[in-house]
Amino acid sequence: MHLFRHSLLLFGVLLAVPTRNHAQTSQPAKHPVSVAFTYQAQRSNTVGGNIFWLQGGGGEIAAGLYRGFGIAMNIAGMHTSNINNSGVDHTSITMTFGPRYTWRPKSDRLAIFGQTLIGDSHGWNSVFPATAGATSTYDAFALQVGGGVDVKMSHRIAFRPVEANWVRTGFSNSNTNVQNNLRLGAGIVFRLQ
Repeated sequence: MHLFRHSLLLFGVLLAVPTRNHAQTSQPAKHPVSVAFTYQAQRSNTVGGNIFWLQGGGGEIAAGLYRGFGIAMNIAGMHTSNINNSGVDHTSITMTFGPRYTWRPKSDRLAIFGQTLIGDSHGWNSVFPATAGATSTYDAFALQVGGGVDVKMSHRIAFRPVEANWVRTGFSNSNTNVQNNLRLGAGIVFRLQ
């Protein structure tokens, strides 16, 4: 959570810089700012262990900084019940932050992006093995690498038909403490500038 707070502060400062520059000109925004809301499904594979699906949703805010390079912050909440008929549930929120590159063809109808984000994942409502028994909550490092496509519908709205990310988390699982997750999503994007 400490890393997330610092990332959020840095993101706010960097977001304020292009916004102020935009207010001083009458040209179209060179530093686009967008907010996205997505439905997500995640296939979780504990290394050497079980495979299960989670469902949830997420939100993100992204800002362009220079020639397609920008930053993004993503928050996703996922849940599954009765993992592999074990009677154990799992709920998690992953908060990640990092660089994003967006490529826009000359038509400006598509935006294709790739990103590498790092942060924290907080799991609860589950069973996480520990040296002194088991605990129902756990905080772990999260790494998210992937990308997606946005299709412009109007000046302010885009549809995201696909987003795919590899998300690596480190929840305690009495095996390798590594989870490799495939997270798929689709949603709507609102362009603020």
